[in-house]
Amino acid sequence: MKHQKIINELSKNRTIFNDMLKDVPEQEYLWKWNPDKWCLLEIVCHLFDEEREDFRTRTKLVLQDPTIPLPPFDPTAWPLDRAYFQQNYNDKVYCFLNERDQSIDWLQTLKDPKWDNAFQHPKFGAMSAGLFLANWLAHDYLHLRQILTLKYKYLEQLSGESLSYAGGW
Repeated sequence: MKHQKIINELSKNRTIFNDMLKDVPEQEYLWKWNPDKWCLLEIVCHLFDEEREDFRTRTKLVLQDPTIPLPPFDPTAWPLDRAYFQQNYNDKVYCFLNERDQSIDWLQTLKDPKWDNAFQHPKFGAMSAGLFLANWLAHDYLHLRQILTLKYKYLEQLSGESLSYAGGW
């Protein structure tokens, strides 16, 4: 049952991402509070790539046959290699949300999945399908926090006001 709870949360997060990312003006989705941090556009591109090439792919492969090596990927190289900063924001939001829909649809069709199936990673050891599923949700939470921090700092800069009355960030 815990796996269904995680799947339900991934589905709920689709709505949260949609509400947080839609109708954002260009000056906001390209804004960086620190040159070493990502803007909203880069975050959305990353979420799109991770949805397709990391979490759904790895969960699916481990469920199907955990002896098959997982395809290599390098998400740290993607922002430059895939020109994240030059992508169309609204298109990427749409594409990410579409990928999430496909993921949820696929997860909901699973019949008695073997969440304990585990790929033996040479560095990290046993990595089960359940581990990938839980980390998929954790990855959402990390990026929701990142988006909220970015929006908070944008409001702080935009308003020019102290936000301390709202409470400690």
